[in-house]
Order: sequence, then C-alpha cells, then structure tokens
Amino acid sequence: MIATPAELFAVLRQYNPWWSGARVADLPSWRRAAFREIAAWVENPPGGRALLLSGARQVGKTTLFLQAIDGLLDRGVPPQNILYVTFDHPLLKLVGLEELLRLWREFEPAHEGPEYLFLDEIQVTKDWQTWLKHQVDFDKRRRIAVTGSATPLTREGQESGVGRWQTIRLATLSFFEYLQLRKTEPPKLPEVASLAQLFDWPAQDFVRVAEEARSITGQFHEYLLRGGFPQTALVENLTTAQKLLREDIVDKVLKRDMTALFGVRRVLELEQVFLYLCLHDGGQLDLAGLCKSLALKRPTVASFIDLLEATHLIYRLMPFGYGKEVLRGRAKVYLADPAIGPSVLLKGKSLLEDDTALGNAVESAFFKHVYTRFYRRAMRFSYWRGKKGHEVDVIADTGDRLTPFEVKYRATATGVGELKGLIEFCEYRKVSRAYVITKDIRDFGVLPLSAVDGGALALKIPAALACYWLGRSELTEQVEV
Repeated sequence: MIATPAELFAVLRQYNPWWSGARVADLPSWRRAAFREIAAWVENPPGGRALLLSGARQVGKTTLFLQAIDGLLDRGVPPQNILYVTFDHPLLKLVGLEELLRLWREFEPAHEGPEYLFLDEIQVTKDWQTWLKHQVDFDKRRRIAVTGSATPLTREGQESGVGRWQTIRLATLSFFEYLQLRKTEPPKLPEVASLAQLFDWPAQDFVRVAEEARSITGQFHEYLLRGGFPQTALVENLTTAQKLLREDIVDKVLKRDMTALFGVRRVLELEQVFLYLCLHDGGQLDLAGLCKSLALKRPTVASFIDLLEATHLIYRLMPFGYGKEVLRGRAKVYLADPAIGPSVLLKGKSLLEDDTALGNAVESAFFKHVYTRFYRRAMRFSYWRGKKGHEVDVIADTGDRLTPFEVKYRATATGVGELKGLIEFCEYRKVSRAYVITKDIRDFGVLPLSAVDGGALALKIPAALACYWLGRSELTEQVEV
C-alpha cells in the first residue's frame, strides 16, 4: 500500500475541516458571478447530472467549490456528507477514486440525505470518465462536482460522458470582479443590464456618465497589466504579480500539465509557439508564417494550438461565414487574459506605452468579456473580413440577429471615416445596430453610420465602461447584448 489508511485519512481530514466542526479559514465573502450557477446546481442538479467547472489553472475554481461547501453547511447539511478532494495532492492522485470513497465512509459514516462530492482536477485520475458515468447512472444519492484545467474533460470518453454533466466555463476575473476583489471603489455608475439600452439614452446622459467615470480608465489599465487571475490580481507589486503569472503559465501549464495530460515531449517548441501567439495577440493566425519563423511543421503547430486552447490559455475566433468560407479563412487568436502577454514577455508597464500592443490587449479583454457574458446563450462568435479588405473585430450571432463590435482604442475620437468595415458589414447584412469600443472616456455616444434617416447606428462606448457593465451584468439574467 502507498500509505496506511490512517495516513491517507489524515490528508483527507486536512482538506475537510468541517468533519471536525471547523470551517474553511479566510474564505472570501464576495462571490463571483459563476457562484450563482453552482448554487443552482447544488440545490437541484438538472437531470441529475454531475457538474463540471472548467477553466485555466489559478482562475478560482477551488474557491468557488469551498464557498459552495460553506453554503451547504449553513443550510444544515451534515458535514460528514460533504467530501472535498484535490488530486493535485500526490498521495490522493495515486490512491484513486474508489479507495478514497471507501476511506471516507470507513472513518466518517454517512448521515441521511444527499452526499456531496467536490473533486478538484479530476482529469489526472485514472478512468475518471467511466467512474463518473457509473456514479451518475446508479447512485442517485450522490451529487458530484468536478473541476478540470483542460478541455479533454469534455472531449475524452465522450461515449461514456455524454449527458452526464453540466458544464460551467470559468474565465479569468472580469473587470468588475477585479475591482470587487481588490476592494477598489469604482465611480458611482448607473446600472446597465444590457448595452443595448444605451441606444435610448439622451445625449446629456453620455456626457454626465463620462464625467463621473473619469477615474475608471486608469483602473482598467491596471487590470490589463495585473490580469484576472485572483492570486496575482491581489499582489501589490506589479513586477512580482507578472512574474508569478508567468511562472504559473510557463512552468505549471506548458511544462507540467502538457506533459502529464497530453504526453507532450517537445515542450521548448510548444513554449516558442505560445510566445509567438503572445506577440501576435488578437491577430489573424498566419500558420505558414509561424511555421517558417519557428522552423516547425504545420501539423505540429496545429496540434500545439489545439492544446493551448484545450488548457484555456487562448480563444480561437473563426471568420464569419459558412462552409468553405470558414474552412479557408484564418482564425484569430486571443489570449485568455490580457495580462498573459505582458507577463510572459516580461513587459512590465511598457504595454501602456505601446499603442499597438495596448490596443491588442484591450481587444482581447473585450472579447473575453463579451464571450464569457453570452457563451451560455449558444451565441456563435466570429470576425468578418470583406472583399475590400475591411474588417470587423467580433460578430455575435444569435441565429436571428447579428451584432458587430469594432475596437478602436486610440486617443482621438472615432469618426465614421474610421469605420469602413463596420459600415460595409452593416450594409451587407442589413444590421441596424453596432458597437465601437473606444479609449477616451468622452468618446461615448450614438453615432449614425449612414447619412440616411433610419440607417444603421453605432454605439461608441469606452472599453473600460463596456467591460465594467458586461462583467456586472453577469449577475443578472439579462441576455440581450
């Protein structure tokens, strides 16, 4: 045996202090938007399914689980009916699922009512898919929630896993959540559940809110530098925060997880591909150019990019269209958090002095916000490139409505002459409303895209406000863009 039962149970007890009448120490009282979904599952799992909380490492999955457990204890659930396990612990990883459950019940007999199992980083355990299938199918008393830092949780073993779990994707902190975590007092801003309602604002409201929100741009730039990973967002020294984020990504994800989960042996080449993507954040992926620059073969690079997406380090955005239009087009690649690029490339505050890099970081941050806010509504996201070479950065497609977004993060006010791609797309697809994401807090208001009455309108909204309101509206059930 790897360790004695008493030694193993001592490890379990360390992670489950409520068995001894204690509670988790220093647990944040503030909760992320995703907590509402987890609490709803705990109360009533849809179709009896397990819960999969999927997201990058260090994004806050464990804290959400511990907050859910704290809520169960407040409701009077017997502590012995709640189990938390992290398979990052080497002993627990080696013992396996069934042996851990046997130990749990040997030392902590069950009480009446449902049993709640919270299993962290389950993808490192052997045959977890088959085990979870059997649990969901045959033990209705147990409610099982698992986390994973890699998409193989939803790809591997799909035969055994289909229909057995509900998935919640956890992105890095939104700008609104970042301000809450750092206890930064934002300006007194009106509640905006949907950006669409801003089209109906009178002109004086744009002026008034812009004046009240002057300080928010500086806070937004700090967010771009520190990022949305809870641990590093709280580190006061920026250099230290970026160093820790770089180590988490390069050492833990690229060098450890990629080897353990995917069997990657060419780690140096994988790191080179990732550094290339950091340098070209938000740009169209020139696969041939990348292969030539790094002297790598196309299948190798394509495989690496798949892996980076599977471990939640990047988003991939395909061109707008159908069939061959998409297959022939280049994907755009966004980093999963705007601070990843500056941290991995050791840029410090120099990002704020590079207009091109800053614009790319803002585009990545905005895409993350709009994607996180609406992906559960089965929206399809893409970008558009017209025959004249004009582009639109992001298109949200609900099936019956298209909503285009263009990021223009520059010091000067944005005019119609700089929105040729947006105008062309709106005319081509008969779109009546669009959004322009701006920099200056005063570059805020409704802009007609056509001289003809009744033509398309664009809402110009500063990036800091757009990300703030999108993050805040996650706490509501409003679904309109």
